[in-house]
Amino acid sequence: MNTQSGNAHLHNMWGEIALITAVTINSFGVVLMLYSAAGISAISSVPYAFSLVLPRLTLGTWTYIFQGVLILTLMIMRRKFVPQYLCSFIVGFVFGKMLDIHEMWIGALPTALPWRILYFVISYILICIGIALSNRCGLPIIPTDLFPRELSEIISAKYSKVKISFDVICLATTAAMTGFILGHIYGLGIGTVLAAFTMGKGIAIVGNAMDKHVTIAPYITAHIKRHGAHKAQYAGH
Repeated sequence: MNTQSGNAHLHNMWGEIALITAVTINSFGVVLMLYSAAGISAISSVPYAFSLVLPRLTLGTWTYIFQGVLILTLMIMRRKFVPQYLCSFIVGFVFGKMLDIHEMWIGALPTALPWRILYFVISYILICIGIALSNRCGLPIIPTDLFPRELSEIISAKYSKVKISFDVICLATTAAMTGFILGHIYGLGIGTVLAAFTMGKGIAIVGNAMDKHVTIAPYITAHIKRHGAHKAQYAGH
């Protein structure tokens, strides 16, 4: 799907492919991190806590409810209705459904300690890659990825710092909910804490590496630009 760009060292990737890849590997990464027993990812820890406290709804359902709250929060902060945010919610809905799908088969994987360590490493890398792709695809992305990116723009703060702060707040919320209501802290492990304090930087490192090799733009945008250029050329004749 990649084609050589004008720059000899860069390749083009359609934003649509980047988004599909991001949603697929991020949903798998979240479930795999939870399965590793090292703790769930920070961005999914709050929906996970709700799925334990109010188990009538699945993790996927609580995920897109949580994402809806994030979208509403962004609109309130911007003090306007943003149609693109609704598209982001639709992507988030698909993400939530894929979480439930992955949870249906993940139990078939072995559970020995070495495997669990490997699962955590793989899930951490996958989530970093997925979020870096999301931030560059040029299309609506899942709200849990969109929120720190948009918030960093709204408050004019560095993305990595906003991302880490957001993750830490999610962890604190999860700890409080499960600790006070269930009497025990669930879903949070050493892996969760490690990811929360380092993933913002990890995403930045992966993103910078991507920028050296790939340029990502939506196919529809490139198509419109080419069509406009052809019309201008035709008009010139």
